Amino acid sequence: MEKRIIDRAQPTNKRKTMMKRTLIAIAASATLALGSLAAYAHGHGHGGGKGGMGRGMWGNPLEHLTKSLDLTPEQQAQVKPVVDQARPQIKAIHEEAMQKTHAVMQNCAAQIRPLLTPQQQQKFDALKKAHEDMLNAMKEMHQAQQQ
Repeated sequence: MEKRIIDRAQPTNKRKTMMKRTLIAIAASATLALGSLAAYAHGHGHGGGKGGMGRGMWGNPLEHLTKSLDLTPEQQAQVKPVVDQARPQIKAIHEEAMQKTHAVMQNCAAQIRPLLTPQQQQKFDALKKAHEDMLNAMKEMHQAQQQ
């Protein structure tokens, strides 16, 4: 009787398919998570509200520094212009980073979608649309808060 040696290092077609599906699921989840994280970092998350850059998820930096370092009113008056001067620079960097992130995410989604089954594509499209709808709703809310 001849014994067959199974080489577990060489994936079978079934294993390859399972690995591919797992990688696709991870990539899709990562793409959606990055989109959510980007929206959060854009100031639509925790602590968002009026004031634009410098508030968002970190709150007011001058207020934070005042509490953390126990700044005197004189020090606050000196620190405020420094923070105010940095705000537009940070906002410009953030906007550029968001545009680049969005482009990478779109590219990633465009590469993932053809690898999916028609049913998965339908679900992927629905998830993508729901994510875009959520981002648009948050943008509208943010604009309404600034009025």
